[in-house]
Amino acid sequence: MQLDALEIRKIIPHRFPFLLIDKVVEIRPNEKLIAIKNVSINEQFFTGHFPEEKVMPGVLIVEAMAQAGCIYFYYSKNLFGKEIIYYLAKVTAKFMAPVVPGDQLRIEVTTIKMMPKVGFLKMEAFVADQAVAEAQIGFSVKEV
Repeated sequence: MQLDALEIRKIIPHRFPFLLIDKVVEIRPNEKLIAIKNVSINEQFFTGHFPEEKVMPGVLIVEAMAQAGCIYFYYSKNLFGKEIIYYLAKVTAKFMAPVVPGDQLRIEVTTIKMMPKVGFLKMEAFVADQAVAEAQIGFSVKEV
């Protein structure tokens, strides 16, 4: 199963310029999700974040991972049609290489532990086949 940006917007509340997932190329509920973020030179954050040597901020890489994790949780818990608020509980992250304009960030999400309204997920981010970041993110959800 794949999702485009319009379908993603139905699941998570983020909008431009803070919607950081362009598409989901694979969803296997309770197993794995693969999402894509195309990193463009036109991104607003490049104006002030190392303007001479443009690098995507690590906090935005983690945010993209968290957004992918919310989509994964939504499908894994069959929350279809429900409006949900997501709360980050805990984040640990490690960065291995910079992400720069022109890169395509591929985010892979898998389960560490899932409970009814809480999830602990493993995230890995790649550019081509090179790992650029990894994180473990815990979060909870609440229906609106």
